[in-house]
Amino acid sequence: MSGLTHFDGKGDAHMVDVSDKPVTSRVATAQGHIRMAQNTFDIVSQGRAKKGDVLSVARLAGIMGAKRTPELIPLCHPLPISKVSVDLNLDPDLPGVTISATVKTSGQTGVEMEALTAVTTAALTVYDMVKAVDKSMVIENIRVTLKDGGKSGLYEAQ
Repeated sequence: MSGLTHFDGKGDAHMVDVSDKPVTSRVATAQGHIRMAQNTFDIVSQGRAKKGDVLSVARLAGIMGAKRTPELIPLCHPLPISKVSVDLNLDPDLPGVTISATVKTSGQTGVEMEALTAVTTAALTVYDMVKAVDKSMVIENIRVTLKDGGKSGLYEAQ
């Protein structure tokens, strides 16, 4: 299982020991979107969802998701997150909502999982808030678009 850091020599899953790694500034950004029917898009964009302001609630859910990542992903380290920003934008071309999350820390490991969890949690919240009118929504293209800090340095998606 060479190259996979979450497995030991026997192939058993384990939490990676980062105690010897230096503390560095780290940042990660993830993006994704949720595609919906035009009628659902109109409801969200006009603020007519029965459960309330979809984008504001989803933004808060995304922030909370980033902060709770080590409780959801078994081998993630709890990190001192210094900033989480979640941006949701209406995209009439989908139609739907594009979501971007950026997470920052100073630590011994990166925050890619926190950024991915923020986007996913925000998208799931959008789904939850309007599923009564559109069960066919599709959450897609969630990926890391930027990662910087630590030994591996800068990564930017093409």
